[in-house]
Amino acid sequence: MQTIKRPVIQVSGVRKTYGQTVAVDEVSFEVEEGEIFGLIGPNGAGKTTTLECIEGLHTPDRGTISVLGLDPFRQVYKVQDRIGVQLQQAQLQKRIKVWEAVDLWASLYRKKAIDAEHLLQQLGLTDKRNAWFMNLSGGQKQRLFIALALINDPEVVFLDELTTGLDPQSRRAIWDLVRDIRDRGKTVFLTTHLMEEAERLCDRVAIIEHGRIIDIDKPERLIDRHCPERTVVLATDNTTAVAKGVLQG
Repeated sequence: MQTIKRPVIQVSGVRKTYGQTVAVDEVSFEVEEGEIFGLIGPNGAGKTTTLECIEGLHTPDRGTISVLGLDPFRQVYKVQDRIGVQLQQAQLQKRIKVWEAVDLWASLYRKKAIDAEHLLQQLGLTDKRNAWFMNLSGGQKQRLFIALALINDPEVVFLDELTTGLDPQSRRAIWDLVRDIRDRGKTVFLTTHLMEEAERLCDRVAIIEHGRIIDIDKPERLIDRHCPERTVVLATDNTTAVAKGVLQG
């Protein structure tokens, strides 16, 4: 018997404008419990605006949004206690230490936070707990932002362009962390402009262009419909060895 999963996010007819600019135009979709759901599109397509409306950071001009059965605008604190958010333009003070940032974030929630030391260990940051934020690598900073999004043990985690600017090795390490979050029973909503990232991570993907959702499906089905001519990309940490093998036949 197939298990019917409940939608934890419901978006219906959402529209958001800034002056004469339509950022999100009649967007509707649902996100199921326990899945990694991706919103993919080019820069300026409306990904971040859609995400921030769902998180309750922006009020849409019209339409309805439900997160875990709650209204993110009228029940702000109840929603915030149950979600974790990583913002695209997140920054911290240069001289704040890793453990200080995690401790500060934990203090912002009304419910008891999860054990910070265990969280840092899970994310491979134990040896960086006393490091200043400004001395972390790009991948380590993103791991810290994930830690801050998980400190309240959320049911739904929002990740906005999480791997932008990272090298391929750091990007794949972050992908492993995102899968682990899903495997622990949490729902993940992420935005990306990388089709490879959506294909590798997501159970379902919505494509957004000019503020409108043009298609929603499993990644492989979207690729068949929208990218029938494929290019094979070989990912490796040893490019030199692969190149020699190709040249030698």
